Amino acid sequence: MMDKSEQAVINKHNGCNCAQAVLMCYSDELGISEETLKKMGAAFGVGMGCMEATCGALCAVEMILGLEKYEGKPILRNARELHEEFRHRCGATICKDLKGIETGKVLCECDDCVRNAVRILESKRS
Repeated sequence: MMDKSEQAVINKHNGCNCAQAVLMCYSDELGISEETLKKMGAAFGVGMGCMEATCGALCAVEMILGLEKYEGKPILRNARELHEEFRHRCGATICKDLKGIETGKVLCECDDCVRNAVRILESKRS
């Protein structure tokens, strides 16, 4: 069976944005169809549609965290841990910073953002 992080990269190369690529890997576990997850992530590509905001892959793992862990109480500590680990591994959390739009220096390619987001979530789940 293929590693989820690599499946997410394949999804990304087959027409999905970063959020969709990650979300779709969790279809079976969440009991939500790939098509529904693809719709859910549709507006989160390219830094939530404009590159000025949070990476879609990070948004996706935080959505999955909410679907799996929310029981009526905030899960902000868990979300913060994901966010901080993503920043540590990728160098930033904002799409335009990750892509080096203003600096010319790419901190993390999309494939690696997707891969890292899934790996971080998996490490927090075990």
